Amino acid sequence: MESLRDSTRSTSISVASVFMRHVYQWMTVGLLVTAGTAFFVASSPALLSAIFGNTFGLIILAIAVFAMPLVLSGMISRLSAFAATALFVVYSALMGAFLSSVLLVYTGASVMSTFVTCAAMFGGMSIYGPVTKRDLTGMGSFMRLGLLALLVHHNLNNFSHISPIPIVLSHRGLLLFGLIIAMIVNIFLQRSAMTFVISALGVIIFTGLTAYDTQKIRAFGENAPLDDATAIRRGALLGALTLYLDFINLFLMLLRLMGDRR
Repeated sequence: MESLRDSTRSTSISVASVFMRHVYQWMTVGLLVTAGTAFFVASSPALLSAIFGNTFGLIILAIAVFAMPLVLSGMISRLSAFAATALFVVYSALMGAFLSSVLLVYTGASVMSTFVTCAAMFGGMSIYGPVTKRDLTGMGSFMRLGLLALLVHHNLNNFSHISPIPIVLSHRGLLLFGLIIAMIVNIFLQRSAMTFVISALGVIIFTGLTAYDTQKIRAFGENAPLDDATAIRRGALLGALTLYLDFINLFLMLLRLMGDRR
């Protein structure tokens, strides 16, 4: 009986490892697409003018980036593997276009050094989450409350005269994207002391969420049906989207702390 349990546990670990490999592969694809698009847009005056030179273009981009995670997560069970993958890649490209403004504010060297720091922190927490024997559910709930508090602060202080983002946010993806928009606007507003405090808290929150999300995704992967390629692709893309947004937010928080402005 004990040997049977050991065999089952070993199989679950093997299945989870395969699943997590797919998750990280797609997350990496998303980040590469985002980075490539951001650099391409930032180097094209015509594209920058088309996106940020008129309010209508920026609103269309914001709506698209806002809606696509909802479509992907809400309709994932009805999408083919190809359609889900295409939506994820397109979303990554749209996010890159939206984040291209960051490259106009910060020097290329500080963006790269911040990316390396972010990757190291994200990697460390991605390892800690699955290997720790501690259940991180409680920490995850606490971090989500902190995430909501951050977004409320940004909305009240940074968007009161610009474009408020609704705080009807039962889906965490909305929280994450809302915070991304808030941080982009705050970069241009250049608030000093409070920005430092909020950014530091944001780094703590997103490092914690990375560990929690990685643990949760790996637990899901232990029961993933490896014989169903479509189900694996759908689950891996949802996991990749979650970790992708954690990484983007952690990067932006660190950039506000470490970045050198042009």
